[in-house]
Amino acid sequence: MTMPMKKTKALIGDAGVTFSNAVSFTATPLCCPSRSSILTGKYPHNHLVRNNSISGNCSGTAWQKEAEPFAFPVYLNKMRYQTFYGGKYLNQYGSKDAGGVGHVPPGWDQWHALLGNSKYYNYTLSVNGKEEKHGDNYEKDYLTDLVLNRSLHFLEERSPNHPFFMMLCPPSPHSPWTAAPQYQQSFSDVKAPRNGSFNMPGKDKHWLLRQPANPMPNSSVEYLDNAYRRRWQTLLSVDDMVEQLIKKLDSIKELSNTYIFYTSDHGYHTGQFSLPIDKRQLYEFDIRIPLLVRGPGIKPKQTLQSPVLNIDLSMTILDIAGVNLSTVNMDGQSFLPQMAPSLRNGTERPFFLVEYTGEGHSSEDPSCPKLGPGLAECFPDCVCEDAFNNTYACVRALKDANLQYCEFADNESFVEVYNLTSDPHQLENIVKKVDPTLLQIMNQRLIKLQSCTGDSCRNIK
Repeated sequence: MTMPMKKTKALIGDAGVTFSNAVSFTATPLCCPSRSSILTGKYPHNHLVRNNSISGNCSGTAWQKEAEPFAFPVYLNKMRYQTFYGGKYLNQYGSKDAGGVGHVPPGWDQWHALLGNSKYYNYTLSVNGKEEKHGDNYEKDYLTDLVLNRSLHFLEERSPNHPFFMMLCPPSPHSPWTAAPQYQQSFSDVKAPRNGSFNMPGKDKHWLLRQPANPMPNSSVEYLDNAYRRRWQTLLSVDDMVEQLIKKLDSIKELSNTYIFYTSDHGYHTGQFSLPIDKRQLYEFDIRIPLLVRGPGIKPKQTLQSPVLNIDLSMTILDIAGVNLSTVNMDGQSFLPQMAPSLRNGTERPFFLVEYTGEGHSSEDPSCPKLGPGLAECFPDCVCEDAFNNTYACVRALKDANLQYCEFADNESFVEVYNLTSDPHQLENIVKKVDPTLLQIMNQRLIKLQSCTGDSCRNIK
């Protein structure tokens, strides 16, 4: 089968553990709050980054004052780790309201961060707090390759006397989906998968899912197929990046004692429930993420079914680094015990929280006047992917029953419930068919999760 990440699957997944993507999730399906969760190990209600806007605290002053000083790289730095960051950081990073190019978050020795949202050419970097402008020359400027080359340089220059940590965040496969020149003709016959909820009506769902035309117009289908193909094309450079990094680690004799994580910040939909392209929704296609890990003590060719969240990444990294986790105030938990039982004992979590705060514009969208104000991310066919009241919290259970229970903060107090065992594509909202006692239990769990912090997020029964 044609796929874009073959080398990565072989070099990380086959050499270690693949968390089947039915069990690897993000706590929120949008870049800025999700990246903030990865960095802090906290649910959005605790790091207070709600969406991609400055008003939603994306790289805002409250984030910089209250969350960044306690992000995991700060702990690594205290353990004498040499740290490197390259690529996209947070969507509003570097803007005037976020401290400009001079703001370098604590904990990073080498800082090569993109100002603003994903770009492949014609971008600005903050290089250790100094502005560095880039043009459109493939050899010098293509951001995925630049992140790789600077990380290789960091590995050359580092001191062999101290451990190191690198976080590489290429723009791929984010829009504008600019593939490297050698890959622009790849996957020419690939289309978005037509299975599951593709082009299905969202009839018993929140109003935002009920408004798209069904079936989708041909223009939308062509658009999403093109997006799908171009996203795959951009990933071929990421696949090369993984290969080059592993070769480098091998050549400097560090491969066998280095942990390598490959993951993402959220999922993405292309045509599911007739939504052309985006994320921000509570469904599996937007909240599942890939996760592959290799490293010391992890047996090769494992596939794990333990539920893992992006808020667990920082705790796992700190666990590996030897930090005493009882001194760390995070909501996640280390999944080192699941990957390497010979190194650690630990328990799986029975359920977890997914939460999102919708974004909207106070004026009407000119391409969608009939829907009124309060919407965002609208497409020419008048399909809007977000709104102020696309604000929800879900409890997702995996162990006893494969269920999802979601409540919206809107004037309907809308509720969606799915049994993922009998209905893996979430086609039917079963809120009216479920035993009310079960709804009450899920509601109680959700209330506890929405106010949990630290230990209480791990110990909800």
